[in-house]
Amino acid sequence: MKRELKRSNAPIFWALFGAGGMLSALLGPMLVFITGIAVPLGVFLPADTMSYPKMLAFAQNWIGKGFIFAIIALFLWHAAHRLYHSLHDFGIHAGTGAKLICYGLALVATIIAAYALLVVGF
Repeated sequence: MKRELKRSNAPIFWALFGAGGMLSALLGPMLVFITGIAVPLGVFLPADTMSYPKMLAFAQNWIGKGFIFAIIALFLWHAAHRLYHSLHDFGIHAGTGAKLICYGLALVATIIAAYALLVVGF
């Protein structure tokens, strides 16, 4: 008896979840330390490290744009996937509507981030 396999889009979301989880685990604490502790208090880094001209120059560089986009987009997709699957823990057996809301918000925010990075210029 031949059995047909059902196509699924789950691997795409699991890949985005995994990449976002890896980035948030490896880079998240460092970003919190740098932006929340080191620069404001002047610990280990000069106070002008995150000045507007320096951050604008970073955001206008291709490498900076790529880094900022990867961080924002993958953190968003990781959070969307985690929220969607956490609904089950709260007793909410989410269906297509919850999936559309969670992943749709991540998609919209990713598009807004890409647009904002393009508007900043080069």
